[in-house]
Amino acid sequence: MAPERDVVGREIGRERMPAGATATTRPRARLDQPRPRRPRILPEWDPEAFGKLSERIARFIGTGRFLVWMTIVIVVWVLWNVSAPAGLRFDEYPFIFLTLMLSLQASYAAPLILLAQNRQDDRARVELEQDRKQNERSIADTEYLTREVAALRIGLGEVATRDWMRSELQDVVRELQDGHPDGHRVFPADRSGVRDVDDR
Repeated sequence: MAPERDVVGREIGRERMPAGATATTRPRARLDQPRPRRPRILPEWDPEAFGKLSERIARFIGTGRFLVWMTIVIVVWVLWNVSAPAGLRFDEYPFIFLTLMLSLQASYAAPLILLAQNRQDDRARVELEQDRKQNERSIADTEYLTREVAALRIGLGEVATRDWMRSELQDVVRELQDGHPDGHRVFPADRSGVRDVDDR
């Protein structure tokens, strides 16, 4: 008995494959699993540790101690190869091996110093950016405080102080007393029984 087939001709009941897919299609990578490590030809190193080591070497090369030790090594090298017996000399008069060693030291020292300078430039750039942001925050805080102080001054200009109230009350009392010759009757006499039409 032949298996049932759908309109396209695929067997019904089997796992359906998307249109256009073939048996040679590569399986999709699973996103829930880490990718396997690929073998590396070049050795791996920690850039931060290497940068710190280069800074330490560059800092040592820039000291007087390094110059003193290098001078001592060169003097001992030259004296040994000039005054030692012929069988014990390892670098004759033109001192080719010494020149090679100094060239090798210089060829390594220059990139190490450049690497240390690049790291120092990166640190200076980060510090400059942080200083710029701190200055912007300080300027914003200063402007805010300036606006607050100005608002307080404006508000205090509208507040009645004790001295101002005292002077105003004294002026009112003086005006009331000046209006009456006896100086004691500040308010008019009580007119009992008389209706005040104006108070309506």
